[in-house]
Order: sequence, then structure tokens, then C-alpha cells
Amino acid sequence: MFDQLQPVPTDPILGLMAEFKADPNPKKVDLSVGVYKDEVGNTPVLKSVKKAEAFRLENETSKSYLGLAGNADFNSLITQLIFGEHQIIESSRVKTAQTPGGTGSLRVAAELIKRANPDATIWVTNPTWANHLSIFKAAGLKVEEFPYFDFDTMGLKFNETVETLSKVPEGDVVLFHACCHNPSGMDLNIEQWQTVADIAKQQKFTFLIDSAYQGFGSGLEEDAAGIRLLADQVEQMIVCSSCSKNFGLYRERIGAISIVGRDAIKTEITFSNTLNVIRAIYSMPPAHGADIVATILGSQDLTALWHQELNEKRERINGLRSFIATKFAEKGVPGNFDFIANQNGMFSFLGIDKAAINTLKTDYSIYIVGSSRVNVAGVNDTNANYLAESLAAVLNK
Repeated sequence: MFDQLQPVPTDPILGLMAEFKADPNPKKVDLSVGVYKDEVGNTPVLKSVKKAEAFRLENETSKSYLGLAGNADFNSLITQLIFGEHQIIESSRVKTAQTPGGTGSLRVAAELIKRANPDATIWVTNPTWANHLSIFKAAGLKVEEFPYFDFDTMGLKFNETVETLSKVPEGDVVLFHACCHNPSGMDLNIEQWQTVADIAKQQKFTFLIDSAYQGFGSGLEEDAAGIRLLADQVEQMIVCSSCSKNFGLYRERIGAISIVGRDAIKTEITFSNTLNVIRAIYSMPPAHGADIVATILGSQDLTALWHQELNEKRERINGLRSFIATKFAEKGVPGNFDFIANQNGMFSFLGIDKAAINTLKTDYSIYIVGSSRVNVAGVNDTNANYLAESLAAVLNK
């Protein structure tokens, strides 16, 4: 049977990770992998996480299954983190299940959508996180793109977004990033969220919101503003969230899927189908990451410490954006990179071609994915001059 299989191309980012690891150049710079890095290039364990883990180690009393929905305290607390003091919580219009990471949440959402409407098309931003396409297609869903990012202006194509969404048929699903759009760093403002909400009510499509970076853009509350606006105005939607970035729990694979329905009864019916989907995929989620998050959010002291650490991450990233634009100008990199300072989250496009990207890798050991997307958190005081000088040398040839 296996003799019929053909080799699958290596994921481009995973391939760059392997090349970077094997590169002996002491000046090498990795701007490809989408994880937060501190000033010395590490992805640190938060102090709040360490304290929560110590508490769990001393107080855990069982290794039994959690159940299909996972940790109930985590589900309640993460719902509050996403939606705030929203009336949909009081009216039981939202229910949340723990999932193995944000990717697991998206796959559960895809299977639920397929069950609810096998003919549904999922509309994603162009560009979007590459794995979105793989996840939805693996579930047997059709995927279409709508205009979003303008490589000429390094801004949004919002007029084209509106034009395309105004033609999306009833029963389809439209995916937006809640904040810190991956890979462009360009987010909707609150007026634009209102516009797309109005279109959804007119066209009767359903929102799927990928919230992977809450707290990395402008703040925990600000980064959830779009979701909360939609919760005020649409009858149903799905929110997929991740704790990989804001809690730094990448390898613990902790995420959630939140179902918003028309009323409590419809929500319960949809959630029962969600749990049935979960049963058929992985049955029960892992415990460790959810316990950490629940312990932090359930403690005033640990929550305060986490807020402080998250603020430090966000301020570092936002500071790096201005720092990079200034450094590029200082070192004579051709072009205007001020747009980097006006974006959110860890990612931005440099807008350089593949030949330049390849030269940066082969001649300077600077690793960037082929689309020119960079992880700004990979820049620091040690490598910034080398990065800017190398980029200037390549682009000025």
C-alpha cells in the first residue's frame, strides 16, 4: 500500500529551520520561524508560567481524562479573556472547548463547518497563514481568497475586501485574524470591523475568527475589540484561539474553540456537535497547558505578573518595529520601510524579491521565507546592524 505514496515537499519554514541550525556562520540570523524571541534569541518560559507549573506539580491529584471539552476552569476563563464581560456569556450564547493548540481548534472548526454545510466555502485573506489552506482542505472544504494586503502600498486593500465580501453567498464562512495579522501585520480598525459586520448581516455568511495573538498588538482588551463588536451584532460565529504566543506555551499545544450561537439552545446543539467532532479526532485534550493557563488566570497575583510579562513582550515588539525602520534608513537600505512601524504583531513583509532573499541566505546566512515575511522578534541589538548592512549590500547591487 505505501509503495503508492509519493514524496511530500518539505514545509518551507521547517526546511529553513533545518538549514539555519546546520549553518556554521556565527553571524547567522533567523527571521523565518514564527515564535517570540527575546533580546538574546531565546523563547523564554514566563515567570508566571513557572509559578503556575510549580503549583500544579504540588497540587495535581489525578491523571485521569479531562473529558471531551477539557479543563472547565480553563474554558470559562479563556472565554472571559476573549469576550470580556459580554452579555453572550450571561445568556449562554457562547460555549468553549479546550483544544490541542490553535491548529487543533481550527481543524475542529473545519470539521464542524463541513458537518453543518458540506458545500460551504471558507474565504481567507490574501495572504494568510499558509497552514490555514492545508487545514481546511484536509477537512474537504473549498477555500477561496479575498483581497486583503496591498504589496504596493504595504497597506490594506479594504475597498477590494468590501467588494468581494459583498458577493460571498449565504452559508459560506469568512476567516479574519482577530489581530496581528499573520503574515502582513496589518489589522482592521474598529470602523472596518463594523463594515464587515454589516456585510455579514446582509450576506448571511458566518465569521471564523483566528485569535492567535491577543495581547501582542495593542493590548488584551484592544486586540479583542473586533471579536466583541461581532459578538454584539452577528447571530453566530466561531472563534479559534491559542495560548502559544501570549502565554509562551508553544510546545504545550493549548488552544480553544468558542462557539457563538443565536440563542442558548442553538449554541448547545452546535456545541454538542463540536464535542462529537472532537471525539472522532483526538477524543481528549492534554492537561498540562490548560492547567497552567487556568492557574494563572484564576490567581490575581499570577494574572498581574502575566500582564506585566505580556506587556514587556508587546512593548519589545512594537519598539523593534520602529528600531528596524530607523536602522534600515541609517544603513542605506533603499526604499521606505516606515510601514513596519505602523503594523502589529510579530510579522511584516519586506517586499523584496526571491533572488534577494536567496542571496541573503547563501551569502550572509540571513534566513527569510520566500514571501519576504520576517519575524521582527528575531531582530536584536546584536544582529540589527549586520542585518541592515547585508540588506543594503544586496539591494544596492
